[in-house]
Amino acid sequence: MSYDIFFASSNKNKFEEAKNITSKFGLQLKFLKSDLQEIQADTLEEIARHKAIQAFSIHSRPVIVEDAGLFIKSLNGFPGPYSSFVFDTIGNKGILRLVSVKRNAIFRSIIAYCQGYDDVHFFSADVDGMISKKEQGRKWGFDPIFIPSGKNKSYSQLVEKNQISHRYLALKKFANWYLNKKRSSGL
Repeated sequence: MSYDIFFASSNKNKFEEAKNITSKFGLQLKFLKSDLQEIQADTLEEIARHKAIQAFSIHSRPVIVEDAGLFIKSLNGFPGPYSSFVFDTIGNKGILRLVSVKRNAIFRSIIAYCQGYDDVHFFSADVDGMISKKEQGRKWGFDPIFIPSGKNKSYSQLVEKNQISHRYLALKKFANWYLNKKRSSGL
């Protein structure tokens, strides 16, 4: 099988979701299992840039990485770019204990495509929603506690998650850009 692009991550769930999404646009992803350093930074873009350049330097080929953050409005955007660390330390149950009456949140995805040390492109997307009052469903990450606007179920419970999520929207932007780039270069 031929692959269009390599997806660097240590998270097989994230890869499977990304592969499912990009296949709808005619792109085939190959998983590059990579334990990339998760730097602590003030923006998702900084984290994604660092991971993308690191993955490029390890694998010597163009790659994409994805970083996501859950920004809870009543917590001044926390955990935001620290979402991975917060999930690993306090998890969904800890987030649910922190959130009070105001439950509005944004789930943001950043795709970073790197084809050289000074050649990183970003594709981002946000989905508005709210934090549920308890975990709903059994999928990975913050999916059991995030309910997108206009829905009454968490990402974990939604069959159509891969058609509406922040990751879907960011990957759609990337796929359109990448396919246009391929067409314009005659590949």
